[in-house]
Amino acid sequence: QPQFVESGGGLVQPGGSLRLSCAASGFSPDYYAIGWFRQAPGKEREGILCINNSGGSTVYADSVKGRFTVSRDNAKNTVYLQMNSLKPEDTAVYYCAVRTYASCSGYVPRGDEYHFWGQGTRVTVSS
Repeated sequence: QPQFVESGGGLVQPGGSLRLSCAASGFSPDYYAIGWFRQAPGKEREGILCINNSGGSTVYADSVKGRFTVSRDNAKNTVYLQMNSLKPEDTAVYYCAVRTYASCSGYVPRGDEYHFWGQGTRVTVSS
């Protein structure tokens, strides 16, 4: 069953950093864009960024721009999310998923265009 496996979440203080990983299982995502999403308690899922198939183009939501950086290693079928200057409002379960296009098309991910969701990894930002 193709899916992603997210890891790297945890508890961090405001202003701290975390690095999340998203590893593809059962398929190779080399030809596709990958998106990161998050769902905070009591809120709808939010698309926060996309990276295209080569890693050369990215799109970020305003809420994370300048603080989060996405990268990918296609040799390892893995995408990374470096999160810096974390805020309490970043508290959420973080997910990645694949888009059936190579490009992000210039906009923040929309959930209905993405597939092979993992179980997510929980990030809690609290003092």
